[in-house]
Amino acid sequence: MPSAFLLVTLALLLTLAAALAAADAPAAPRVLPEGTLPDDRRLGALKDLDGYFPFEVPPTPEAWARRSEELRRRVQVAVGLWPMPDRPPVKATIHGHVERPGFVVQKVFFESWPGHFVSGLLFRPPGRTGRLPGVLCPHGHGGRLQDHGAAKMKDLIAKGAELYESAGRFPKVALCAQLARMGCVAFIFDMEGYADSTQTPMEIAHGFKKLRPELDTPERFAFFSTQAELRLLSIYGLQTWNALRALDFLCGLPEVDPARIGVTGGSGGGTQTIMLGILDTRQAVAFPQGMVSTSMQGGCPCENACLLRIGTGNVEFAALFAPRPQGMTAANDWTKEMMTKGFPELRKLYAMLGAEDKVMCEPQLQFPHNYNAAARAVMYRWFNRHLDLGLDEEALKERDFEILTPEEHAVWDAEHPKPEGGVEHEVKLLRAMAADAERRLAELQPNDEASLTRYREVVGGAVDILVGRGLPAANEVGRKVVAREERDGLLWTRELVRNTKHGEEIPSIRLRSRSTAWNKRVVLWLDGRGKAGLFGAEGKPRPGVARLLEAGTEVIGADLLYQGEFLADGKPLAQTRVVKNPREVAAYTFGYNHSVFACRAHDILTLTAAALYADEKPGAVDAVALDGAGPWLAAARAQAGAAIAHAAIDTEGFRFVTLKSWRDPNFLPGAVKYGDLPGLLSLSAPHPLWLAGEEGTLPKVVEACYRAAGAEKAVSSSTAKNASEAAVKWLLEHP
Repeated sequence: MPSAFLLVTLALLLTLAAALAAADAPAAPRVLPEGTLPDDRRLGALKDLDGYFPFEVPPTPEAWARRSEELRRRVQVAVGLWPMPDRPPVKATIHGHVERPGFVVQKVFFESWPGHFVSGLLFRPPGRTGRLPGVLCPHGHGGRLQDHGAAKMKDLIAKGAELYESAGRFPKVALCAQLARMGCVAFIFDMEGYADSTQTPMEIAHGFKKLRPELDTPERFAFFSTQAELRLLSIYGLQTWNALRALDFLCGLPEVDPARIGVTGGSGGGTQTIMLGILDTRQAVAFPQGMVSTSMQGGCPCENACLLRIGTGNVEFAALFAPRPQGMTAANDWTKEMMTKGFPELRKLYAMLGAEDKVMCEPQLQFPHNYNAAARAVMYRWFNRHLDLGLDEEALKERDFEILTPEEHAVWDAEHPKPEGGVEHEVKLLRAMAADAERRLAELQPNDEASLTRYREVVGGAVDILVGRGLPAANEVGRKVVAREERDGLLWTRELVRNTKHGEEIPSIRLRSRSTAWNKRVVLWLDGRGKAGLFGAEGKPRPGVARLLEAGTEVIGADLLYQGEFLADGKPLAQTRVVKNPREVAAYTFGYNHSVFACRAHDILTLTAAALYADEKPGAVDAVALDGAGPWLAAARAQAGAAIAHAAIDTEGFRFVTLKSWRDPNFLPGAVKYGDLPGLLSLSAPHPLWLAGEEGTLPKVVEACYRAAGAEKAVSSSTAKNASEAAVKWLLEHP
């Protein structure tokens, strides 16, 4: 297998060659007037975390069930947990014993990954017998040791935000203490970088700003690097996994009733509460405070992941908890419009599911962003009701207590030393996470029909999220003919192919012979230069295209996004746009917007649908992809299946793992995790596939998938030097 260095070098040479070829290629005939760009929504401003994220309630429970499946899969893929890693019983160390009136505190730590620890405090009610409700408390920003400071307490009390000068200083501890007084076992665990969780430092987990090129190679990479994003390894994903393991720990305690589990957290802890409600069904009730909003979705790097909120947002995520009971408050922050934007839709969904009384949002607009005593009081009442605590109002009131000393709340001590952290730990952790994903993918390689079904479920299900679209419906695409002319024995049709659902417009040219009857076959000719790739040096169809036309085949060339007529300056796209955020975090852009790579796959799908559903119905739509377009077609074919009857792809040896930057136009989040380019190609099975650029061999997973599908003869790999001519020869031999 070629070394990583050779692969990187090859990728750079291919990129340079493509750029030079594009610069030297003659301009293709235009569809739009000179200086006019396509009327395409994707050329507008990128969406960011401060955008508008409305929730449109589906019309029926069945429609919601379908939408829910897609959303849950999106979340699981985005946080790097598709498929879900093994979750054996948690082996936790519980030590220490601190008593206060009404509750006992103990210290906890356990490994979420080998050598990586989750730490926290366990609050128990003393003297209780029998099974007790359990409440998990992801704390959010500020940490479990968030301290208002003594100087602020009188003002907070005067405003009704807190009740006591002592206990109110530490609102996260006050919450857990009160839950224990109410008869619950509460576990508050540290987010990465907070309190005793220092293996990943605060400046990386929450304060990350600048990329670290020295930590971005296939052999040695860290969080926020291109290599990490290609594997969907993120702080967001790690914290979500930690939260799931914390829930496993809580539910595994012998005194906890697994049928009465609640989860609540504020701010970033509210985000984690939402995530847990999506990924785990054990919670009976939830109270995600301060993050259910159609506005700002979470500003910290730890609240963002590539792919996560494309086409969705936190209100719709919260809706996935339905019909289980869920409460929240609105404050004078990004949640301030919840009573008119967001909550009405949640209530409508709950009503449709027969559970209208199981969702609530109390407006508390007199307070800024918080999880203060007033908001906590709403949560206590909600949990009292839905965890069947049976307490009266007096028992739900917080009480003052002596705050914990540093020695009393510190998890690490002489007998339990703090684990090592820092850069070397970070690199080792990500390598272990990547290796686990690689192992699980290798185990999926199919050898029969049943294992192929499972492979498609996992890898195909992930690629569906990575690409983000399937084949458009007939009523979602259309063609607008701009001009037709006869030239050199050909009918030239210049047109705009439109995806009306998404507001996209693709300049394209259709060529058909006037001397040979149409054979009902259409070939999409895809090229790294756009529709210019149809033509040779003199502006006439290149030899391969000419052969197809002579055979009676219609050939279509197009400018995909940021090709040809999409380029105001005519220069090939060197790097993708990013949102206006000074932090160099890929998720701020690709957590809300499709990558350019995915958009080009979308365009191929739109072109395929427009050809299939044309007034003159073709017998087949085939595709050829050359000069850098091969990977885009591989992704589109994975989604289109038999709609692209034959696919001829010159990969040019491309692999995503060779990319040096997540701003590369060929960046696709998660591509390496799910098998790199061979993973995309494998999803073409059992449909006819011809490859060039692979040195005459088939990638092992491609060969395995075609064999498992009983279609070994439908796939081949060529060593031809002229990929264009060889691809056309293969197409003509396979009508």
